[in-house]
Amino acid sequence: MTVASVSESNFSSSVMKSGKPVLVDFWAPWCGPCRMVAPVLEELDKEMGGKIKIVKVNVDDNPRLASLFQVQSIPTLKLFKDGRAAATFVGFKPKQELKAQIERVI
Repeated sequence: MTVASVSESNFSSSVMKSGKPVLVDFWAPWCGPCRMVAPVLEELDKEMGGKIKIVKVNVDDNPRLASLFQVQSIPTLKLFKDGRAAATFVGFKPKQELKAQIERVI
């Protein structure tokens, strides 16, 4: 399974109205640490797909979303639960550390 991309047009339906928690990766293609996070998120999606949904938002293509959620550096991961941002993780984190932080919130 591949982590889906979302944009301003489908963010509300994909994230805010989701029936389960959603981890949103705010990233850009030119960002080195973002490229390091991508395979970690793919692995987490396979392992935790039943518990959470993982999506990506390209900040270059969706600057209003980045501004709305106060993304000041990338990668920024925001965990949404019940339509609200419940946690924020900035920068690269090893898979086990990120998974443990996510499980504490969900």
